[in-house]
Amino acid sequence: MPADTSDPLSALGLTPAQTSLYTAVLRLHRATCASLAEATGDTPELLARELETLVRLGVVDEQAGEYLARHPAAALGHLIAARLDHLAEESRRIDRVLGSIRHLIHQYDAGAGHRAGQFPVEPVAGAGELYGSVIGLAVQAPPLELLTVVPDQRTMSDFTERHAGPWIDAQHRGLLSCRTVIPVDLLRLPGLKDTLVRLERAGGRVRTVRSAPSWFLVAGSEVAGLPVQWGGALAENAYRFNLVRAGVVAAALRTLFEELWARAAPLPWARSGDGVVQVLRLSSQGMSDEAIARQLGVSVRTVRARFAEAMAALGAHSRFQAGVEAARRGWLA
Repeated sequence: MPADTSDPLSALGLTPAQTSLYTAVLRLHRATCASLAEATGDTPELLARELETLVRLGVVDEQAGEYLARHPAAALGHLIAARLDHLAEESRRIDRVLGSIRHLIHQYDAGAGHRAGQFPVEPVAGAGELYGSVIGLAVQAPPLELLTVVPDQRTMSDFTERHAGPWIDAQHRGLLSCRTVIPVDLLRLPGLKDTLVRLERAGGRVRTVRSAPSWFLVAGSEVAGLPVQWGGALAENAYRFNLVRAGVVAAALRTLFEELWARAAPLPWARSGDGVVQVLRLSSQGMSDEAIARQLGVSVRTVRARFAEAMAALGAHSRFQAGVEAARRGWLA
């Protein structure tokens, strides 16, 4: 339905009844639900629901059973900031949809180029063979773009303890360009932080998710690595997997990887000076938006925009949920 152009506050999410009630509160400055019912002719039950909404929207304050009108400039400023936060989130969602089109086109082109016949599949077994195969592919076509998801502790521990060196060296020499997604819980593994710091200093990029569906890798545009058992721990299956040399398979796994990457969070120590993390930390100390803005030397609107960014990055539906998830991921440490 089109917005009610006779009521400008409808553009900020207020219904005509809420606008009328807010106007009544403005005239009275301080009133109980009963006195507002007498002034407006509405039932106290109906007004109680509408007043609860106005308090939640931040245009009316409640103190000891009385409702106080906030100054219109402050009240409307709050509504406008919330609306801008909503529009910014909608814009980010549209950008993500537009970004996915490129990957869908890549998958379509790969499928169109596939002809009849079996996919070339090379069975591989053993950790040494896995990491050696990647280096071999990188030497053949440098710099090789490698996308990999590691969902289990043992595979990540083996990489940290025995196999990280060649991959880091290959990145230093420009043979390999690596992006990796791991579950956030793996960050507790001994020695992993040092390994990931070295990997990122060499040019690699790592992000974390709550959980990953399976181990897999994509090497360039034509090669994919698939475990013999999807979802199983690679190390516990003796590192048995198949190298599939087919663009359509690589494109499908690339699309899955990019979806995981878009929902993943940077490593916590990489965000220590991030403005998003700063507002979450200060909020966890009980500071208001206005106090956070003064502390950081930014506008209240910027603070609210950073909260919206944090909620989007963490997949949270409220500030409280964002704070809990940020703490779980180690952002606030």
